[in-house]
Amino acid sequence: MALLHYNPPQSPWLNILYRDDDILVLDKPSGLLSVPGKQPQHKDSLQLRVMRVFPTATVVHRLDMATSGIMLFALNKPAHKHIGLQFERRQTKKRYFARIYGSPARQQGSVDLPLICDWPNRPKQKVDTENGKNALTHWQVIHRAPDWSLVELEPVTGRSHQLRVHMLSLGHPILGDRLYAHEQALAMAPRLQLHAGELTICHPVTEQPISFTSAHPFG
Repeated sequence: MALLHYNPPQSPWLNILYRDDDILVLDKPSGLLSVPGKQPQHKDSLQLRVMRVFPTATVVHRLDMATSGIMLFALNKPAHKHIGLQFERRQTKKRYFARIYGSPARQQGSVDLPLICDWPNRPKQKVDTENGKNALTHWQVIHRAPDWSLVELEPVTGRSHQLRVHMLSLGHPILGDRLYAHEQALAMAPRLQLHAGELTICHPVTEQPISFTSAHPFG
């Protein structure tokens, strides 16, 4: 799917949550690419903005363009390797918040459904029990409204679009999701209602757990 009208937010240019000699943590706004796109008009990204101020910074993980919230950068090669292995080994802890369509029957649960790229409709992903890669998400309702619910999501794996497809599989797509929401859910929000609200890692130098939080903007 092409970015027909890429108009990333300009203010704040960079929202820095934490910085030391080894890592940099930022709050990415919805609508800004994590890394530059292939086309010249899609160069503006959090990575490009960060590197203009911190030339040694490298991307450790990404968020979808429409997703807001915490993104972490490494400021040197040893830090990048250390944190990259934590993500690879699933030693990090991530919490997201999302407004979803409707109200789940249960208060909490898990979705354990393998995912694969829906190649004819890329970048969309789909559930594929035969060829997909394992994907696990824990979820919990934290607020119910008449026609939507606010949920806390904890992805154990980190597949592309995992949270979006897993919520869809429950019959509760994330509001404002241009790729997966049905017409009613899409119309209920001006942007994807998904926010990376918490990230916990072991600091690459001290080896101590360190957590970063960003309040979700969904009320």
